[in-house]
Amino acid sequence: MSLIGKAGLVLAAASVAFLGGCASKGGEGGHGPHAMGKGAMAAASLGPTQGSAVTGLVMFHEMDGHLMVHAKVSGLKPNAEHGFHIHEKGDCASADGTSAGGHFNPDGKPHGPQDGARHVGDMPALKSDSKGMADQKFMLHGPTIAAGPASINGRSLIVHIGPDDYKTQPTGNSGARIACGVIAVH
Repeated sequence: MSLIGKAGLVLAAASVAFLGGCASKGGEGGHGPHAMGKGAMAAASLGPTQGSAVTGLVMFHEMDGHLMVHAKVSGLKPNAEHGFHIHEKGDCASADGTSAGGHFNPDGKPHGPQDGARHVGDMPALKSDSKGMADQKFMLHGPTIAAGPASINGRSLIVHIGPDDYKTQPTGNSGARIACGVIAVH
């Protein structure tokens, strides 16, 4: 079996396990026991860029006009904040992650926090624990899984080495890209 085939099998198995864990957490974070099973679903398996050890799985579920996001990421700097964005191109081929392009911004808005004018691809920062792991759930308004100008399908996810200041244009001054993954609808 090819490396790509093995990676696909691993992602599929991880997605099933991940969804099972999400669906069984009744009431946590506002999710009911069946909430994660409704609506369209997409996932991205994060791989490290050159010199990084960051990996993870990020699941997206479209529900009631917003996206529920669950990110499980390891290999991060312990007790740190990391910029986390959806980027315009679904391309993680370059060693440094720059092939993913800039932040996904179909509306031409400035970079910013969730409660202000922002790129569709701007997301809350990942916050790692003392072991360098992040397990976060949050809601996004704007991006969709369904086809359309704000669709995340075929875009990439980038984890940055530093925190996002939500002010510096157009990127948030988050530094180098330490992980990349392409979002695919399931």
